[in-house]
Amino acid sequence: MKKLLFVILLPVLGWAAQSPFDGTWKIDLNQVKLPDKPEVWLLQNGTYECSTCVPRIGVKADGTDRPVTGTKSMDTVAVKVVNDKEVDLTIKKGGKVIGSEKDIVSADGKTVTIEFTSYPESSKQPVTGKVTYARVSAGPAGSHALSGSWRVQKANAVSDNALSYTYKGSPDGMTMQAATGETYDAKFDGKDYPIKGDRAGSTVSLKKLSDSIIVETIKRDGKISQVNHMTVSADGKSLTIKSEEPERGTAATFIARKQ
Repeated sequence: MKKLLFVILLPVLGWAAQSPFDGTWKIDLNQVKLPDKPEVWLLQNGTYECSTCVPRIGVKADGTDRPVTGTKSMDTVAVKVVNDKEVDLTIKKGGKVIGSEKDIVSADGKTVTIEFTSYPESSKQPVTGKVTYARVSAGPAGSHALSGSWRVQKANAVSDNALSYTYKGSPDGMTMQAATGETYDAKFDGKDYPIKGDRAGSTVSLKKLSDSIIVETIKRDGKISQVNHMTVSADGKSLTIKSEEPERGTAATFIARKQ
C-alpha cells in the first residue's frame, strides 16, 4: 500500500519541487511570428476609423479627446493629423494618458512605422517600441496616406519591461509576474482569476495539459481576448507561446528564453 501511494504521489511531488515553467523568461524579438491578418484604417473627411480594432474605433480626427465605448481599458482617443504622412494618437482613461503612438507613412507609401508608448497601471516605467507594417492595399481616392490595409512586418524594438515574465508552479496552479507589474495566482481548475495591476480588469484561467504544456485563457470585458498555448522545450531552455486573439481573428507565435 505504501509503495502504491508513493507511485501515485511521485508526479505531483516532482511538479511541486520544480515546475518546468519556474523562472524568468524573456521573449526573443528575432523569433517572433507575427499575425498574417491585416489591420484596416481609414482617415478621410476628418474622420478616423479602425475597423479591425477591438472595440472598433470611429472618431473625428480633430485632435480632441473623443469617447470610446465597449471596453474598460480606455475612455477616449484623440487623433491628430500632423501632415499628409503622419498621424498621432493619444489614449486616455480617467483623463490620464495611458498610451500614445505616431503613425508615420514612408515617402513611397509602402510601409508605415508605428512608434508607441504605453503606461502600465502597475509600473513606473513606460513600455516603448517601434513596429513596421507593409501595405497590402491602398485606401480610397482622396484619403490620407495612412488609409488602407496593412500587415505587420517587423517588431523593430520593444522595451525589455514588456518582454519578461516570471512563473512559479505549484501542484495545483501557477503564479505569474510581468516585468510591468501585473500578477496572477491561478489554479488549474478552469476558473477565472483576477490579473492584478491590469487596468482593464482582465482575468485568467489555466488548464494544465502536461507538466510542460499549459493553456492560458485571458478574458477582457467579459470576453475571451487571448488564448496562449505555452510549451516548455525538452531541455527547459525555451518557452513557445502560440497566442490567438479570437475577437480579432489573429494568431502569433513567440519564443521566450530562460534567463
